[in-house]
Amino acid sequence: MTRPTEKEISAIARAAGVPLDTEVATRIANSLGPAFDSFAAIAGTLPFDLEPSTFVFVQTEKVAR
Repeated sequence: MTRPTEKEISAIARAAGVPLDTEVATRIANSLGPAFDSFAAIAGTLPFDLEPSTFVFVQTEKVAR
């Protein structure tokens, strides 16, 4: 998990069809950076499910029982 750059932010926005100035992409990258830095120490150690779409299935299964 690395800190996003303005180029990466711009590419994601472009892929989503959202026009984004370089200045705005830089501001977004700077505002997200500290969060990525905070989680760097535990990156890769959290037990996330590999397929998030199964979460709804598992929750529905528990409710149905």
